[in-house]
Amino acid sequence: MQIFVGLGNPGAKYERNRHNIGFMALDRIAGEHGFGPWRSKFQGMLSEGALGGEKVVLLKPMTFMNLSGQSVSEALRFYKLTPADVTVFHDELDLAPGKLRCKLGGGHAGHNGLRSIHQHIGEAYARVRLGIGHPGHKDRVAQYVLQDFAKADADWLDDLLRGIAKGAPWLAQGKPDRFQNAVAQALTPVAPKPARKDTAQTERPPKQAEEPQDETRSPLQKLVDRFR
Repeated sequence: MQIFVGLGNPGAKYERNRHNIGFMALDRIAGEHGFGPWRSKFQGMLSEGALGGEKVVLLKPMTFMNLSGQSVSEALRFYKLTPADVTVFHDELDLAPGKLRCKLGGGHAGHNGLRSIHQHIGEAYARVRLGIGHPGHKDRVAQYVLQDFAKADADWLDDLLRGIAKGAPWLAQGKPDRFQNAVAQALTPVAPKPARKDTAQTERPPKQAEEPQDETRSPLQKLVDRFR
């Protein structure tokens, strides 16, 4: 059994924020893999189902980002699991928009949700880092992550979430490389097919121009030429 945790902030006000891309990822997985209805538990919203033959619990902490670890630690204790059974989906400033990377362990890099989880269960859990890009200066980060995705982000964001849902069974089976490949395929533009040639309209080679006739020849000469 595994727990997939999506990070974000509760409430309609934050629903489309860049900071809430972890919530969005879990919603897409739940919707496309027939998970059960969301219900309130462990200071969060929980949905249960299966991916790739593995039982998976989806958890969205409702404690606000800075206290996410409280919800995660409660779930771990209830199910008698370890940090190795946890995968956290979160926004990542250090990756370009639409990029995704899997990581095991390591620091929290200043992410408040990860910082809280570190404090409650340690760092030995897996992460799915979802690139949202960087605003360019650290003083703009707080405002940037709490802004909604721009309309121009809609296409790549939908492709990314679709790829996450498609590849989620690989992640549940402990195959992050295959999971990342599935996401990459969803983000790769489909090459346009070459135009088919209509055989009925295939151009025919131009007829060779007939040699100009010498109209100064006599009727007898013309008759002789016909029998050559």
